[in-house]
Amino acid sequence: MPRPSQDQDQALLAAGAALYPALGCAGLSVRRVADAAGVNPGMVHYHFGSKDGFLRALLQRHYEEMFSALSLNIQGDADVMQRLAAALLTVARFVREHRPLIARVWADAQGGQTVAQQFLRANAPRHLGVLLALMQEAESTGRLPPQPLLTRFTFLMGAVVAPILLVGGMQSIDAVPPALLSGVDEQVLSDAALQRRIEWALLGLASGV
Repeated sequence: MPRPSQDQDQALLAAGAALYPALGCAGLSVRRVADAAGVNPGMVHYHFGSKDGFLRALLQRHYEEMFSALSLNIQGDADVMQRLAAALLTVARFVREHRPLIARVWADAQGGQTVAQQFLRANAPRHLGVLLALMQEAESTGRLPPQPLLTRFTFLMGAVVAPILLVGGMQSIDAVPPALLSGVDEQVLSDAALQRRIEWALLGLASGV
């Protein structure tokens, strides 16, 4: 019996990525994913073992793309502040591109969905560990003044990532004031805006004020 085409697993993952933000773990049925992918529902079990196995593969696929870029961007002999800025930009871009998926994972985890909880427990320490290690290196080399690590981390996330989540959430319910709507992409979500907030945040930390 010939092995089913490997393109089917990619089609299923693409369909799942499109459906998951709106449906979540509970609402994303095997049949609905298969119908969207144009394949037999049995292929979900063939390629992923179960619905939970499919959900794990779906979430992990996007995360590994980000983490690979993050790992690559912190390598080399660049100044630690440049590497920290590059790492923050990688994380911010990921949040920008996948905000609906991230919001749904968080909501599912808060709602008790085991797959989402396990995903966050397994992966959040990985990128957080990279960022925290860079901040510790910056402090140990004198590039940042001594500060409590969590205080420094929450400040950076609040300055760089929180605006993406806030504006993205407001956009999703059409709550951005019309007078501000035209500036959202350029002033909040663009690479230039991300880099500007990162620069300001790191300058603020370096000042020690």
